[in-house]
Amino acid sequence: MSRRVKVDITVPNQTKYLGVIGRIGESMAYSLKGFRGNRRELAYHLNLVLTEALANAICHANRCDPDKDVRVLISASDRDLTIKVFDQGQGFDIEASAIRKAKSNAEGGRGIQIIFKLMDRVRYIQEEDGNVLEMTKYF
Repeated sequence: MSRRVKVDITVPNQTKYLGVIGRIGESMAYSLKGFRGNRRELAYHLNLVLTEALANAICHANRCDPDKDVRVLISASDRDLTIKVFDQGQGFDIEASAIRKAKSNAEGGRGIQIIFKLMDRVRYIQEEDGNVLEMTKYF
């Protein structure tokens, strides 16, 4: 029987929490029972997608507004791991961002492309009180 493990955390809309959230993803990678691949690589990938998604939520969606929060929900079973990052912004077209080529001299613009490359399924859902970036990795 597959049992789901969930981590649900809400942090203030500040980039100083990126490392903490990234390390939670790394820890999850090492504790997954159903994953048979390279755990060190998975830990690195989860840290990367979490920090990219959280930075986008804080800086772009929530526009660095200190009165807003970002919620992260990580859910894992023997078959998959899903990360949801909830923001309170206006939303955007994730598909267009994923295919848009970042300028070679730009500091940003690659986060969404990285997320699409490292995760098996990516969706951005606009909800009544905000948005959720949902990223899934299948084992």
